[in-house]
Parts: sequence; C-alpha cells; structure tokens
Amino acid sequence: MSLTTLIIITTGLAAMAFLLGRHRAVASAGGRRKITKLHSLPNHYGQYALIWSLVPALLALLAWSIFDQGIIDRAVLGGLPAAYAEIGDGERSLLLNDIRNHAHNKMLGSSPDEAIAAAAERYLDLEDRARRVRGILVLAIGLLGLMFAWRRIDAQLDARNRVEKVIKSLLLLSSLVAILTTVGIFLSVIFESIRFFASVSVTEFLFGLNWSPQTAIRADQVGSSGAFGAVPLFVGTFLISAIAMLIAVPVGLFSAIYLSEYAHHRVRAVAKPMLEILAGIPTVVYGFFAALTVAPFIRQSGSLLGLDVASESALAAGLVMGIMIIPFVSSLSDDVINAVPQSMRDGSLGLGATRSETIRLVVLPAALHGIVGSILLAVSRAVGETMIVVMAAGLAANLTVNPLESVTTITVQIVTLLVGDQEFDSPKTLAAFALGLVLFVVTLLLNVIALKVVRRYREQYE
Repeated sequence: MSLTTLIIITTGLAAMAFLLGRHRAVASAGGRRKITKLHSLPNHYGQYALIWSLVPALLALLAWSIFDQGIIDRAVLGGLPAAYAEIGDGERSLLLNDIRNHAHNKMLGSSPDEAIAAAAERYLDLEDRARRVRGILVLAIGLLGLMFAWRRIDAQLDARNRVEKVIKSLLLLSSLVAILTTVGIFLSVIFESIRFFASVSVTEFLFGLNWSPQTAIRADQVGSSGAFGAVPLFVGTFLISAIAMLIAVPVGLFSAIYLSEYAHHRVRAVAKPMLEILAGIPTVVYGFFAALTVAPFIRQSGSLLGLDVASESALAAGLVMGIMIIPFVSSLSDDVINAVPQSMRDGSLGLGATRSETIRLVVLPAALHGIVGSILLAVSRAVGETMIVVMAAGLAANLTVNPLESVTTITVQIVTLLVGDQEFDSPKTLAAFALGLVLFVVTLLLNVIALKVVRRYREQYE
C-alpha cells in the first residue's frame, strides 16, 4: 500500500469516526430531541472520536517513517557476504546507494555482481513487506482508536473539554516547533561560524576592506590567497536597502493613509487589490525588469546629465526592490490604521481638529506598533532579497556609497559561496555561515530597537 493511499484511507476512517461519534452521542441521549442531556455538543463527540482515530494512526505512521529505512538498510547489509563486513562508513553508504539504485532500476547500463544483485532483490522484498506491515499497523491503530472512543462516548462524557485540551496541546506543539526551528537555525549557523573564525580572525572579517573569498587549493597556486573583509558587503547591503526603503516607506505609508482615511470605498475596492498584486509577482520578474528596463534607463539618463553610470548599479536594484516591497508597508499599515477605533477620530474631530491633524496626532500614534512592524518586515525583505541584486547590481564587492556604481550584498555572496559542490572545510564555504550570522544578529537588533521605540512612544502617548 503506497503512502498516498494509506493517508487517504486513514483520512476516510477519521471522517467515518466523526460521523459515528456524533451518532453514538445522539443515540446515548435518546435521540435528536433530547440532545440537551448531552454534556457537550454532538460535534464535540464526533471530534473526540476523530482525534482517537486519526492522531494515534498518524503518530504510528510518523514513527514508522523515521525508523523504517534504517531497519531495512541494516537488514540488507547484514545479509551481504563476509567480504563486505570490514568496509568503512563511507564505503558502506556508497554500497547502500548502489543497492538502492539497482533495486529501482536506476543503473540500467551496469551489471552488478551477484552479491549486490541479491541484496537489491532483498531490498525490494523488505520494502514491499514494510509497506504492507505499515498499512496494516496504521489502519489497525486507527480502528482500535475508533473502538476505544466508541466505547467511551456517552451523554456524561466531557467531550468538549477533552477536545479542547488536545487542540491546546497541538497549538503548544506548533509553538515549540517554531521556537526549536529558530534555535536549530541559530545553532547550525553559529557552530559553522566558529569553524570559520578559527581560520579567519573576527577583526579581519568585520573590519576588513577587501572581499575576495577565493582560496588556494595547492601550495604553489598564485592569486587565490583569500581575503575575507566583509565591509564592502555590509556597505552594499545597507546602500541598496536604504534606497529601497526610501521608496517603499513613504509611498507605502502615504498609500495606506489615503486608502484608509480619504479614498472612497469604490476606489479602495479597486486600488488596494491592484497594489497588493505587486507582492505576488516573482522576484525573478522584478530582476528582469530591473536589468532590462530600469538599469538601461538610469544609464541613459545619467549619460544625458554627464554622469558615469555603471551598467549594473545599486540605484537600479534599490528602486525596483523598493517597488517590490511597497505592498508590505502599504497593506499592513492600512490594516492597522483601519483597526484604530472610530471613536478616537470622532473625539478629535469633535474637539475642533482637522482631518489631517487627527490622522497625524491621533490615528498614526495609535497605529504606531503596526506601522513599525510593517516597516521592519519591509527592511527584512529588502535585506534578504537576492535575485534583483544579482541581475541589477552585480556581484562585484566594491566599497562605495555611490548608488551609480555596481555593488553586491550579503545574501548574494552567500548564494555565490554555496553554489556547486563545496567542501565544508574551507574558509571560502564557511564564510557563508559567518555572513548568515551577521544577518541574524542585525535582524535581532532591529527588532529590539523597534520594540524599545514603540514602548517609549506608547508610554508618552498614554
């Protein structure tokens, strides 16, 4: 039984459990006219049966998926001749890969020896048995859970409380997954960054002015000594992000104020969806637009004014990136401004303030938290953008604040360093993790500063 078929059957069993649980609860109360005798609503009893049927089955399926492959691999390796018993871990991994490829006919042009051919047949046999046992086990657990819930359901069962406890536990688990994912990302980045800083000093990385991460492979190789001064990357990232925010924040915030406070509802119904379409355009399309339209236009305009503009410039990337992140500022700020109570506006207008004074002195301070959040989201989006920078600003790590020159950013260099087959023992590859750690710390500092600004302003406002 394939995994897709098993999931479909398990879902169908859970739906049947929901219906049977409802029917059992109504019957225990003496019919639909007497459901007031039930402790909870009939749907709660159906959800109770659904949970007992679905959750244990899915947990069993998850546990089986985690341990299944390892058990099959050990069984296949255990059946090999004694000549294969002394091989190392790397050779064992390659051998298992060959066995899997031969088992699934992915190596049609080669003829394996008898031992590998026999192991491939055994591998297929064990996989088939594992699928059958998995299907039987998961469905059996689902049926047992349904039977257990069926026997427990009666008019006095507090099904609502039990269902809510399960839902609360699932919500808690989801929160823990998000937290543990963040911790895991941080630890994985910081451990590799420590390995990088064992080869390159922190001072050179943070304050060096030359970025050339190519390192020599041989001792006699010339011109690839490696220079890991990341200041040009920091300056390029700041320059492009600053240009983008100079476009996105005023346009997005003013658009939100107009749509929420001044625009007619018909205009708003058309303008807001059209503005949010910008958020759905793929970044590679923005990159094409920047490289083929905006960059040539800026270069030609600069030539008319006597300016020397590079074919790939920070200004072109920043302008297009600013257009891209306008919806992040506009949409979120619009929602927050609309959430300000109308009574605050009415009170200000009743005291003689004009509409513009009401917006500036009442509405915007009340919506400050959400506006700051939207701007922070836009900053994070700008700092993390890659495709537009690659196509419009280039890959050259130039230390300049001239927006007409070609620059690069941290994210572009991370992608460049990790493209292709790389060994995670060279400073060149490990430098990507150090750059990622810098982005992580910068984002954290931005959030801390924003929280302090909002808290201080709120205290003054209240």
